[in-house]
Amino acid sequence: MKDILLIALFAFGGAVCAGVLGALVLRLVRHRSVAVSLTVIAAVTVTAMLAGTLAVAQAMFLSRHDLAVVTLVVAMAAVVSLAVALVLGRWVVARSRELSLAARDFGDGGSFAAPPGLATAELDSLSRELAATSRKLAVSRERERALETSRRELVAWISHDLRTPLAGLRAMSEALEDGMAEDPARYHRQIRTEVDRLNSMVGDLFELSRIHAGALTLSPSRMSVYDLVGDALSGVHPLARERGVRLDGGAVDRVPVEVDGKEMTRVLANLLINAIRHTPADGTVAIAASVREDGGAVVVTVTDGCGGIPPEDLPRVFDTGWRGTQARTPPAGVASAGVASVPAPPAGAGLGLAIVRGIVEAHAGRAAVRNVPGGCRFEVTLPVPA
Repeated sequence: MKDILLIALFAFGGAVCAGVLGALVLRLVRHRSVAVSLTVIAAVTVTAMLAGTLAVAQAMFLSRHDLAVVTLVVAMAAVVSLAVALVLGRWVVARSRELSLAARDFGDGGSFAAPPGLATAELDSLSRELAATSRKLAVSRERERALETSRRELVAWISHDLRTPLAGLRAMSEALEDGMAEDPARYHRQIRTEVDRLNSMVGDLFELSRIHAGALTLSPSRMSVYDLVGDALSGVHPLARERGVRLDGGAVDRVPVEVDGKEMTRVLANLLINAIRHTPADGTVAIAASVREDGGAVVVTVTDGCGGIPPEDLPRVFDTGWRGTQARTPPAGVASAGVASVPAPPAGAGLGLAIVRGIVEAHAGRAAVRNVPGGCRFEVTLPVPA
């Protein structure tokens, strides 16, 4: 037993010396190709075995012939091991290079396609991760292109909408300055109207910029949807009366929600104003609120009489700057019994519904729209408070 322990000690000592030397070599070549590292590992393994064998042989005073035989056997094993390590290393390096080229392609704006052929488990896992990242980048690029297109359209529409009232303000101010206005009071009222319109547009732009920048600060509190709807209806009642549109808020349940009252009132007001503007005179705009059947959310709906939205436009309704088609704009000057003829108000810059979506999503909710007989229905889904 003592001899066996002594042999083990000599073999261990020789192998440790070879292992320490190999570790130092690996540290020096750690920035080189993986093929070099694999070759060094194979060489260290054989060298450790050879060093242990030689140490034991020297301690046991083997004959020169026996020592030569042992050395030759170990040398042959070393040659085979190094050859296998080189082949394996070159294969791994080739697969790595192919993977790098594929990754470079999708990094330059293309899509990732995993190189054909077999690969190690690690490289195969890396390929799957790169493919998933490529899909995410493609979705992100598409969203960025859509957002950039929306921004360009918004700038064009805002420029057009600002030019019209500014030109009118300039003409009216010049008429007043030159004393050419026959009814100065009427001009003053019109100037005030145009200024209010410009102020509203600037306010919408500021709100939308806060939403896009993630700077919308909410102060949620528990309140009743019934109170929110009541405040929104009170604010839009003058416009509905002027347009000859009836407001129906009789199907609003007294259900609690946890929202920022000011922002959510703005959401409902924007939806109601949009519905009133696109509903013909003597039409009805209905707002309802209830808990979803599964009890997981509160749903607020605003239904108008616009005649419906073309199916191809439905996905863009909440996009920044979207205005829809003339098909949704009722004829100007339509009057109901006892209501004066009122021209259709300006369509706005297409920011109201984009603001609706931004505020609702900031509350962890969802805004949607769908066509119903005679019009369309906007739905705001909010989580039930805990």
